[in-house]
Amino acid sequence: MKSGFLEAPFCVGLTGGIGCGKSTVADLFAELGAGIIDTDVISHQLTQNGGEAIAAIRASFGNDYITDGGALDRAKMRGLIFSDATAKQRLELILHPLILEHAKAQLRQLQTKPYIIIVVPLLPESPAFRQLVQRVLVVDCDATTQLKRVIGRAGMTATEARAIITQQVPRAECLKLADDVIHNDDGLGNLAEQVTVLHGHYSNMLYNH
Repeated sequence: MKSGFLEAPFCVGLTGGIGCGKSTVADLFAELGAGIIDTDVISHQLTQNGGEAIAAIRASFGNDYITDGGALDRAKMRGLIFSDATAKQRLELILHPLILEHAKAQLRQLQTKPYIIIVVPLLPESPAFRQLVQRVLVVDCDATTQLKRVIGRAGMTATEARAIITQQVPRAECLKLADDVIHNDDGLGNLAEQVTVLHGHYSNMLYNH
């Protein structure tokens, strides 16, 4: 644990590709008493109407990427960053420091929890977040299942879904970072069983950390 966070509970970084079930797994951990910090939720808060990131996004990308309601136009921005790597970097330079700042604030607020799950889709690419966690938990599923879930959840075409999956850290690289893996191919009951087992492990690790 890094200086400044010595008082915080045991922290687990939860990651995995889009459609693998990170949010469902986080919800199951929350039901068992874990503290949850979800960086996707933080990102949405920062980019909604009145969010901290909106002024910087408007200045960097222009009004075309802000909706009439004053929020980030996520669909339009998604299209831009898929076609322009520098735009992706510009957006990350705006969002990532703010997300980290908010996550650290939540970490301090959750010190009474037995342990904390920090949901970070980009954990393999985020050294700053990896410094906050003691273990990495990867939620994994096979490629066919992942593609079906992304298409079903987001209403995308197969081509669009594949494009998003391709841009993410390869599954094999993600799994190399894992201290623990949850396999999400066999339904909610099986998923809950795996979470319960890990909950026991993480609760025990707290006393050795």
